[in-house]
Amino acid sequence: MDSPYDLSGRRAVVTGASQGIGQAAAIALARAGANVAGLYRPDPPAEEAERAGETVASVEGFGREALMLQGDVGDPATASRLAAATVEAWGGLDIWINNASRLLVRPFFDTSNEDWDALIASNLMSYVYGCQAAAKQMSSQGGGRIINITSVARVQPIADLSAYVTAKGGVASLTQVLAVELAPLGITVNSIAPGATDTPLNAQAYTPEVRANYEARIPLGRIADAQEIGDTVVFLASDASRYVTGQDLLVDGGIVLNGNVGHAET
Repeated sequence: MDSPYDLSGRRAVVTGASQGIGQAAAIALARAGANVAGLYRPDPPAEEAERAGETVASVEGFGREALMLQGDVGDPATASRLAAATVEAWGGLDIWINNASRLLVRPFFDTSNEDWDALIASNLMSYVYGCQAAAKQMSSQGGGRIINITSVARVQPIADLSAYVTAKGGVASLTQVLAVELAPLGITVNSIAPGATDTPLNAQAYTPEVRANYEARIPLGRIADAQEIGDTVVFLASDASRYVTGQDLLVDGGIVLNGNVGHAET
């Protein structure tokens, strides 16, 4: 019997594939056998282009084919263009990972309407557009896998992240609704809620004090590496998860479970 984790011949899309969890997911999918089409943001162009090139090199290093497009995930035309390029290159689309997002740490009273619009566009509406493009193609093929990246912050909210957490909560709800609606078409829809994870997105927000707090609060005692999230993506993209849909899988080292506050013995 072949391994249910084998993705040989599968055709995958990953948004935000130039760095962090997106890059780790693209590499993990390629290691498992998939060809990978990625998307990276248009600015700052030099730095992102270099990182995108590293993703391509890593995918090709596993003997897989890679595509890398540049675009704004908040534009609905971008998702359609990415799906079309994948189908043109490989004849179909089996896996779609909505991952691209941005972080805004700002008190609620200081978060402007423009801030809200920008966060919802990149962190929620871009996922809607990706799901639309993926589901349209997958339904014509008889099925596929859609995976959305949420955040443990939607379960264990953090102050000053109102726009970010609201968007991620919306993605989790979108995942559940689409899981029910698309199941008859052979499409599973799941999400992954990473806990604290070392990525460029979090580099500024993770001060030494924040890191120490996380290490003290996380039962496993450490912040996740992006590759640990990428490996979870492979599980949900593979046949090993063929009877799993509508789930938001927490990959958080156990932090949500930890209610310890230091009670004295009685």
